[in-house]
Amino acid sequence: MPKATVNGIRLYYQVHGHGEPLVLIQGLGGGHEGWFFQTRAFRKVFKVIIFDNRGIARTDRSPEPYTIETMAHDTIGLMDHLGIEKAHILGMSLGGVVAQEIAIKHPARVRKLVLVCTLAQEAGIPAALPEPSKALEGKKSADVYELMEAIVSLAFNKRLYRMITVPMWRRQVKRLGVDGYLDQMEALSGHSTLDRLHLIESPTLVMTGTEDRIVPPRSSDEIAARIPNAKLLKVVGGSHAFFMEKRRRFNREILDFLVNF
Repeated sequence: MPKATVNGIRLYYQVHGHGEPLVLIQGLGGGHEGWFFQTRAFRKVFKVIIFDNRGIARTDRSPEPYTIETMAHDTIGLMDHLGIEKAHILGMSLGGVVAQEIAIKHPARVRKLVLVCTLAQEAGIPAALPEPSKALEGKKSADVYELMEAIVSLAFNKRLYRMITVPMWRRQVKRLGVDGYLDQMEALSGHSTLDRLHLIESPTLVMTGTEDRIVPPRSSDEIAARIPNAKLLKVVGGSHAFFMEKRRRFNREILDFLVNF
């Protein structure tokens, strides 16, 4: 199992395919396996780098508080480990916040940027979700389970995906614990790129689903409006997890942007 020592931790990663490097950054609690459908499609054109974020699955958890900057440095450290000077960066949800930070702080390392179902600052939590402050302040496992199960359930619009994914998530959390999820939620708390988005220099695609119940599509409107010459694409009927539910459309749009735009 390949691991890189970066930024004080051992980070698990995989590399698939050949061509220009494409780094994929998962969302809250997501590991490399979440990119299964994208890896199969993208590796035909790109060298695809997928990994487990800090504190998730096979990557170490560190004792100090997480920040988005920390997670951005993890990604840059992995690129350094692999000898990658410049890559396309794709981040979804929390991973999209990390990708923004990379593009702002390390513009020379980013070819093209893809931001999926993400936000630029901590947004209001939909009423259907439990209040996350209980989990963050009390650090009670039961509160975190309740919050994360609600997030996973709302991430999918198709009943079939909810039936398959929620039980899988329950098994994963019981196996790995909740600490990594809490750490990542704390990293997002109070973070904002809103007033720095104009500093992004890379060609940027902002994607969202019109039926995203986790991060409102208006967040993508705001991001695209502030990044110079960003392209905004809304997928009708797309959920927060439309990279799985509508994977063919998702993969096609991203390949077209990275290859032809």
